[in-house]
Amino acid sequence: MSTTCIEMIISFYEDDGVGSPSNPEKFKGQDYEQLKESLLSEEKNFEDESFPANLDSLGKLEGMTPEQLKEVEWLRPQDLNDNPSFVVGGTSRFDFKQGAVGNCWLLSAIGALTFQETLMAQVVPPDQSFKNDYTGIFHFRFWRFGKWVDVVIDDLLPTRYGELLSVSSRSGNEFWAPLLEKAYAKVCGSYGDMVAGFSSDAFKDFSGGVHMSYKLTKKPSDLWDVMNRATQCKTMMACGTYGGEKEEATDKVGLVGGHAYAVTGVKQVYVESEDTMVNLVRIWNPWGEKEWNGDWSDKSALWNTVSSEDRVECHKKRDDGEFWMKMEDYCVYFENMDICCENPNFLDDDAACQWKCSLKEGRWEEGESAGGCDSWSDVFWTNPQFRVRVKAVEGESKGDRNVLLSLMQKPDEEHRSKVKHHSIGFTIYQVPSEAPKGHLPASLFQDTSALKISEFSEAREIIEFHSLQPGEYLVIPCTYNPNKTADFILTVYSKAETEME
Repeated sequence: MSTTCIEMIISFYEDDGVGSPSNPEKFKGQDYEQLKESLLSEEKNFEDESFPANLDSLGKLEGMTPEQLKEVEWLRPQDLNDNPSFVVGGTSRFDFKQGAVGNCWLLSAIGALTFQETLMAQVVPPDQSFKNDYTGIFHFRFWRFGKWVDVVIDDLLPTRYGELLSVSSRSGNEFWAPLLEKAYAKVCGSYGDMVAGFSSDAFKDFSGGVHMSYKLTKKPSDLWDVMNRATQCKTMMACGTYGGEKEEATDKVGLVGGHAYAVTGVKQVYVESEDTMVNLVRIWNPWGEKEWNGDWSDKSALWNTVSSEDRVECHKKRDDGEFWMKMEDYCVYFENMDICCENPNFLDDDAACQWKCSLKEGRWEEGESAGGCDSWSDVFWTNPQFRVRVKAVEGESKGDRNVLLSLMQKPDEEHRSKVKHHSIGFTIYQVPSEAPKGHLPASLFQDTSALKISEFSEAREIIEFHSLQPGEYLVIPCTYNPNKTADFILTVYSKAETEME
């Protein structure tokens, strides 16, 4: 396989249009350049009224009493370090560690993001400093429901007894990670609104790309190949351990139960004594400490069985939260894995394919266009309908998976913790040749069986990979039960130019 993945064509915003990577929408209407220019002329430091340094922006934090929350003091980096820097020698997962906020899902995603220089520069604009024209204002960019947004913040950070409350700098003077976290907290509603989540959601917000989730107890037979291809593409990977009853067993091997980690590499090594190849996975704990203590861990004698080249490249004896483990152990102790990429190339061996992407927005409206799943036969047909024309791909074999469908629901709530996701899914029909144009009537669904019915889930996004022969299809996104009002985005990724209306 080629080590270069082709960029897919994004068709849901025009080049340089509002919401594009080069021209993000201004979150809450705040213009970073205008605000900074005004602050410079007035010789003031920025204080963000839309995300003020108070208890509302802090939110509810698990494990902290109201009295402890009142002890929080908002300080600027200059108050914490005599020589603060935005970035020192590039960005790395080893620049930061998790604090008192339970947002390991976000931090594992940030750790994975640091490997992707282009995406990192998109999310964390590099031309920011505490020295040149400093005014206490910073900005970051996230992909949010079809558009890139530019999020402005001040640099007042929550502290307690002079220490950062949440993400902290391992060196003490590098602040890109605490500031990035604050910008994401603003998008979520508060720091407390970042407690608990899925790395896949953060991956999506960092890229707008394609993500696939895997249950490791039901892993596909080619999972190692998928992970190997993923490391050669512009991918981010994360995994999570079991919680609940399995936490005690997890703790005995040095892992944290119910915790999110970043997958930071894969490597195949040759064990000379056994004349065999071993597949290894490298994993990073956003705590910046506490590591796996089993086979292939930092202290494992197995590193003496590989070549000196592999040992020098991989074996690092340091307490930094990162470790190697055998693929088989990885699939035993970790419950799930998420992979996110700007394009779906990691899913198969067709690295030369240039994927196309089409996005449409829609809405389920109670009493009008929220018919529920096909079990509600009398109103199912009222759901929004999308016709998709799939064209042939040169060299494609019958049965090759060539179309990937994503359905994402958009929340109405400003605070992430208050969002209640509906159970969503979609049904695919092959459109009969005699079908009329426009919205198809109820009679068609009484006489035609569905070609494919997705799983239904209360997740923010569901995504499935399918094999569809050239032809016209009807995709019906729906909630499981009728009369659920919500906005949604339907995205089709395909190997050939695909028309959707």
